[in-house]
Amino acid sequence: MNIEKIEKNGVICAAVRSKEPVITDSQSAIDLLMTAKYETGTKDIVIDKKLITEDFFILSSGLAGEILQKYINYGGRIAIYGDYSHYTSKPLHDFIYESNKGHDVFFVATEDEAVDCLCR
Repeated sequence: MNIEKIEKNGVICAAVRSKEPVITDSQSAIDLLMTAKYETGTKDIVIDKKLITEDFFILSSGLAGEILQKYINYGGRIAIYGDYSHYTSKPLHDFIYESNKGHDVFFVATEDEAVDCLCR
């Protein structure tokens, strides 16, 4: 795993790069948040959805809620980018829609959009 520091509009975010999933459970998510803080000085994470376990996107698993609540509690923000078009779950689509209206969690199509969400 590699974490790239990106600065835009005077705001820093940490872009996660890896060939394998880095968020597989709530502990790995917190470990990533703390690693980003240590390496880049920010708790604002930009990550490809491919680097997150698929269970995250099954809302009934509770994993998304658990991870995102911990991020918010620790002062972290996250922008997850990728293709969500193949998901048919209405609750997931509603969750993504509502999250994108907030200030802490974003689901977008591209890395550039993810950076823009966190670096406003």
